[in-house]
Amino acid sequence: MAEVLALVEARLRTTLGEPDARAAVTFLGTDRIEVLRFTDGDMVRYATLGMSASPMTDPTAALADPVAGPRAELVLTVRAGLADTDKVLRPLAVLAASPQVEGLVVAPGASLDVGEPLWPAAPFTSTLVAEPGGLIEDLDLDAPLDPVRFLPLLPMTPNEAAWKRVHGAAALQEKWLNSGTDLRDPLRKSVPLD
Repeated sequence: MAEVLALVEARLRTTLGEPDARAAVTFLGTDRIEVLRFTDGDMVRYATLGMSASPMTDPTAALADPVAGPRAELVLTVRAGLADTDKVLRPLAVLAASPQVEGLVVAPGASLDVGEPLWPAAPFTSTLVAEPGGLIEDLDLDAPLDPVRFLPLLPMTPNEAAWKRVHGAAALQEKWLNSGTDLRDPLRKSVPLD
């Protein structure tokens, strides 16, 4: 476990540079989850560290495999200075702990909801899990371990989350694209959904 996390942190540092802040959260009955903050010009990236320590297991499986199964970390990118986004640390840690706590397998297209604003005055309580491989490449581990995938999180307004439940993740992403939505704006309004 510690070896996997050391490799994950090395990949984050190689890709994003040195973190300028980090925080750790431990929930009862779970492993410690850290959130690292990387500042790059007018962008701030928050990356979890700890979710990939164990593979995610199908909640319907009779026995959890301690080795095989998907591994991931979460990455959120927002524009700096527009909102107090550093308060997202705890909600991100909650989302990263959800595979351990709730037995979820977090995958692209999924919605993750914390039930409260992601940061003070945020118009978002949930995120859409996007496809990995853009900013941070998957981290291959020695067999039989699955690679660690770095899953981008795209904040969703409650209306967008409800619309996505009906129409699907691809349709919502197409709406965002067609509307020229700045998904990194921490104060953005909901995309028109008519």
